[in-house]
Amino acid sequence: MHAVSPPLTPPASGRGTLRSDLAVIARNVAPGTRVLDVGCGDGALMAALRDSAGVDARGLELDPTNVAAAMERGLSVVQGDADIDLADYPDNSFDYAILSQTLQTTRHPDRVLEHLLRIGGRAFVSFPNFAHWRVRASLLWGGRMPVTQLLPVAWYATPNIHHVTIDDFRSFVRERDIAVEGSWFLSKGRPTSASAANFRAEHAVFLLRR
Repeated sequence: MHAVSPPLTPPASGRGTLRSDLAVIARNVAPGTRVLDVGCGDGALMAALRDSAGVDARGLELDPTNVAAAMERGLSVVQGDADIDLADYPDNSFDYAILSQTLQTTRHPDRVLEHLLRIGGRAFVSFPNFAHWRVRASLLWGGRMPVTQLLPVAWYATPNIHHVTIDDFRSFVRERDIAVEGSWFLSKGRPTSASAANFRAEHAVFLLRR
């Protein structure tokens, strides 16, 4: 298995306000395809894909306030739980399944990833890297769970229940023979080298396929 990192290009028109990992995904979804955005939030990525690339985007979102906000954008979004409701989607019903900044909040991330790859021909997965140097420094020097721009919520209120690192994720996909078609690493919203990404990158984005 060989991971290839396509070059980052400036955001297309209409995508400049997206969160950095969403902008990476938006630039790399093929126009006119079918997309399921799992944990789609208020539908910002779906709207950008629809408006800029003619994508048929559907969403699954747990928070009812976000569902309402996405529907106000004219998007097709249903309220549901990724840990439970992905099992109801048929095989190969989308070209891409997307899970952005949600993997670490699921109860069974391994099962969720299997469903993503079953439902979509390809899957985009993005997550915060808990091995970033600022996280390490907070634990080493302060002895406390970090509260940073990357992880802005205190330990008792955070939705994150599985603290994954880039190297953890690389090992996970390698053990399961999941192919990595693309990988991108971000620090302060900007691309950073794959070299020492487990230490330097705040966020990671992977494009996977079976």
